[in-house]
Amino acid sequence: MFYKEILSFLAIVLTLMAFIPYIRAIFNGAIRPHVFSWVIWGATTFLAFLAQLEDKGGVGAWPIGVSGSITIFIAFLAYLKRADVTITKTDWLFFVAALSSLPLWYFTSDPLWAVVLLTTVDAIGFGPTIRKAYHFPYSESLLFFGLFTVRNLLVMMAFENYSVTTLLFPAVIAAMCVLLMAMVAYRRRVFAAQGMGAV
Repeated sequence: MFYKEILSFLAIVLTLMAFIPYIRAIFNGAIRPHVFSWVIWGATTFLAFLAQLEDKGGVGAWPIGVSGSITIFIAFLAYLKRADVTITKTDWLFFVAALSSLPLWYFTSDPLWAVVLLTTVDAIGFGPTIRKAYHFPYSESLLFFGLFTVRNLLVMMAFENYSVTTLLFPAVIAAMCVLLMAMVAYRRRVFAAQGMGAV
């Protein structure tokens, strides 16, 4: 189905369109990502990509693989730039939970349970970023998370096999992006009303 390859290609283009300015903003100091959120997201995204391939997601999984690789790079940048390196016991718990998906997948021989665990951990991994963005709403990019919302919708349409294993991860992450954007937009309005502006 050629149209699925086109959708996958568009999703990869959106992934790059989101990441390139975001990475540039990290270098410029305009965006200060939470390092552990990105470590968690990198691990979970790449493992979800492997599970989607296992469940015959086909070309629809490719953008998730590209995203996982770049996300790991952003985690590295966040660490180098020392953006927000406050790492709590809860952050470590999320990271260990993400890694525990591998033995779960191995012992059950079913990628579904790994994807359920990875999706849960990835969604919870938004926690440190949500906490930071609540207090510093100008430290995250609405465009970035908006592009990822659209990207995940394209990914879902591009899958060659529709199942909970292939659809759960991008659907939940799209929803989390929308929630984060709504919270950031609200907090920016609050800051603007208080005359605080960008910090």
